[in-house]
Amino acid sequence: MSKAPPPKPGLTKKPGGKPRGKPSAKAPTQRQLRVSEEIRHVLSTLFFRGEFREPDLADAKITVTEVRISPDLKNATAFVARLGRSDIDALLPALKRAAPYFRMQLAHEMRLRVAPQVSFQPDTTLDYAMHVDSLLRAPEVARDLAPAADSEP
Repeated sequence: MSKAPPPKPGLTKKPGGKPRGKPSAKAPTQRQLRVSEEIRHVLSTLFFRGEFREPDLADAKITVTEVRISPDLKNATAFVARLGRSDIDALLPALKRAAPYFRMQLAHEMRLRVAPQVSFQPDTTLDYAMHVDSLLRAPEVARDLAPAADSEP
């Protein structure tokens, strides 16, 4: 009697019984969500106060739109945007240089076993939303979305 090897954990099965695809990404846990929101709050406060020694960040108005944290709570990615401007890419090197300062401030403000490493990424969701809005307002799309007058009974 031969026994088939058990399927790899995390892989889904097709109706035929064969595993498919990569393991699915898990949704963040409640703890991850709470910690990432607290990190966002602390970083936002630091940017509001502007009490850091990085001259490139001294007069920049930066907002933290979202923070995602790894399951082990050791690495955090902060998505940032500039208020009223779209040139956040120019500030990413300065944010990278200031990351140890932000980590130290997180260690002082939060009660965690290990202060997370913070990396910064530009938040492009607003740009994407504006692009989709402009597509929806295009005359070609508006014509397709308008109710047809000819289809009335």
